[in-house]
Amino acid sequence: MSESTLDQDGAARRQLLRGAALAGLAALLAACGTTPVKTSQRPPYRPGKPSGDTSLSSLSADGDGREILLYTIGLLDGGYRFGGSNPEAGLDCSGMVSYIYQNAIGIKLPHNAAQIANMAKPIPDSQRQVGDLVFFNTMNRPFSHMGIYIGDGKFVHAPRTNSTIRVARLDNVYFAPRYEGARTVLRA
Repeated sequence: MSESTLDQDGAARRQLLRGAALAGLAALLAACGTTPVKTSQRPPYRPGKPSGDTSLSSLSADGDGREILLYTIGLLDGGYRFGGSNPEAGLDCSGMVSYIYQNAIGIKLPHNAAQIANMAKPIPDSQRQVGDLVFFNTMNRPFSHMGIYIGDGKFVHAPRTNSTIRVARLDNVYFAPRYEGARTVLRA
């Protein structure tokens, strides 16, 4: 074999190896760009333990509760702002409640959770309805946080700075021990 034939064979091998390497790299990059297929399923619901389900699919209401529910759902994922009283700038918990009640059913409420709690009528948990208010002691003082009950053990609230308006469960490990009860301004 001549020296030029060996050089041509070596060049052909290098080109073949380079092509294979590029094909492998392309396959790797393509794999990174695809969504992985989930193989595990959600753990089964165990009675007595919070399921963590915050879906909205089973919710329904009539009358004022329906109007409040529609406004409340419309604010989900809106920004939080301490002292905030409108969705464009952000809302805190009592600002969210005041905004929803004013716009959904024309009831003007103060922008303070404790003041709202003092003017609202306490109700047993068994009588909670969509649109009622739920209160929590989250700052070592009564009625320091609140939300709007949306049914099925769920409520919507504006939790804290750098977060958004969201759905939570009353049996949530954080909220359950801080729950102070439900109140209403909808029923006499």
